[in-house]
Amino acid sequence: MHNFLSRIMRLFFGLFIYSFGIVLTIKADIGFAPWEVFHKGVASISGFTIGQISIITGFFICAAVYLMGEKLGIATVLNMAFIGIFMDIILAADFIPRMDSFISGFLMLFLGLFTIAAASYFYMSSSFGAGPRDSLMVALEKKTGLTSGICKAIIEGSAVLAGWMLGGPVGLGTVIAAFGIGFCIEIVFRLLKFEPSKIEHETFNKTFSKLYPSKN
Repeated sequence: MHNFLSRIMRLFFGLFIYSFGIVLTIKADIGFAPWEVFHKGVASISGFTIGQISIITGFFICAAVYLMGEKLGIATVLNMAFIGIFMDIILAADFIPRMDSFISGFLMLFLGLFTIAAASYFYMSSSFGAGPRDSLMVALEKKTGLTSGICKAIIEGSAVLAGWMLGGPVGLGTVIAAFGIGFCIEIVFRLLKFEPSKIEHETFNKTFSKLYPSKN
């Protein structure tokens, strides 16, 4: 039970600093983040809100990675729910200033991207499963043999392109973030000697069987 609790704490710590990293990229104020470009583009033609599109997109990605043979766990669902909750809390606290120049925004953007990369290590290493978009990164890494950073850059770049074609707002910061996140993940994962494709993530059934073992 102690090991389970420590893993849960690691998971939630990762989700919190992931949210913190996203807020840093927002406060950089030099362009929408890659996935937000896609969400905004779909929202503009569907009538749904960006938040609703984010959740719907998450479910579709989960279905895709499941078909690709990737395991889904409780972290997959918690990722979709709590990152949004933590973001709202951090934004409401309003303690992170909005950058007012490109240089300061550029530095803030990369600080946010490195924070997201570190957060990915913490929550994914808890072995409760990856979030929808990181699950897609892992599945692509296993299928192609490419590194995590390259797979992340491909996915983020594809989200930007699709979002732009749907009318989503693209700025210079968007392009930097789309390809910079792969670079940041590559550095952080190499420094920590972390290979997400080799993590054996628990499925829902395995996690719940540990919490509520059969008496038979």
